[in-house]
Amino acid sequence: MHILHVVGARPNFMKAAPVLHALQARPGMRQTLVHTGQHYDKNLSNIFFSQLEIPNPDVNLGVGSASHARQTADIMIGFEPVLLERKPDIVLVYGDVNSTVAAALVCAKLLVPVAHVEAGLRSFDRTMPEEVNRLVTDSLADVLFTPSQDGDENLLREGVSPKKIHRVGNVMIDSLVRLLPAAAQRPTNGFPDRFALVTLHRPSNVDDGETLKRILESLLTVNEQLNVVFPVHPRTRERITQFGLNIDKLHLLEPVPYIEFLALQRRATAVITDSGGIQEETTYLQVPCLTLRSNTERPITVTMGTNTLVGQDRRKLAVELSAILAGRAKPGTVPPLWDGHAGERIADVLQRL
Repeated sequence: MHILHVVGARPNFMKAAPVLHALQARPGMRQTLVHTGQHYDKNLSNIFFSQLEIPNPDVNLGVGSASHARQTADIMIGFEPVLLERKPDIVLVYGDVNSTVAAALVCAKLLVPVAHVEAGLRSFDRTMPEEVNRLVTDSLADVLFTPSQDGDENLLREGVSPKKIHRVGNVMIDSLVRLLPAAAQRPTNGFPDRFALVTLHRPSNVDDGETLKRILESLLTVNEQLNVVFPVHPRTRERITQFGLNIDKLHLLEPVPYIEFLALQRRATAVITDSGGIQEETTYLQVPCLTLRSNTERPITVTMGTNTLVGQDRRKLAVELSAILAGRAKPGTVPPLWDGHAGERIADVLQRL
């Protein structure tokens, strides 16, 4: 069987790595890796291939940054001839980025089967571009690999055949489990014993000047109680500069490679984020997570895990952080099948096709 994987943005790499490794050990499996180049910053792409021990891509489309429509179109235009030339038996797409939906659309038009890894997640908020990508990809996919029970329930409610749905667990956690020992060996680099780790990149939080200003003012307030360590996403840094905002009091970093970021996460007193994947990672690591969103496509991190949604409410952020600092952090448990073996379960299903 010839399996073609499509990756394009930082989270895709952590999700694809366990599947690539699991399939490599299976007889009769040939793999092709296509990198769309949706993320092109070295710290956000190339280094992940080496840290995750993923082979260099067979094809790099090099699409770069653009509007959603332009980027999706460029990926489709670049991916179509690759698909026609390589003739895979099935294409694996990951997550909810533009590369995911673009590849799925091309496959659907050319009648090439698609498997979606991390299917069924829903925020029920169509103002999020990722939600649209999730809905379209799942409606086109022939095989849907879900990370948790809520994913199954969402797909069934939308009329997806149960025969297409396979609950395999969370592939992000596979990569975390595999690389946690390496993260534990990373030096502290002079960071304080207690700190809040911050990530911020969602358009709803960073594209409006007033919204971004309010969030950054909240972080400056947090910094008065707990040192804030903030690896700044290129998109966010661009907006901070554009709006003339001053956050020099925070400990600002360039984007951090995966193992180094994992080292920061496991040591953090609290994580403040708007990222979906980090909600999952903190749940596994049992680190308190305060999410700067009013909804999440990963509700299991709230109902079972360590995640609390605070939106853009400065008061709620302060109250939750005070509880964490006082030793009253929300307890959490690791969801079923988040055990480091999701990639192997995906390989099992593919081998049976």
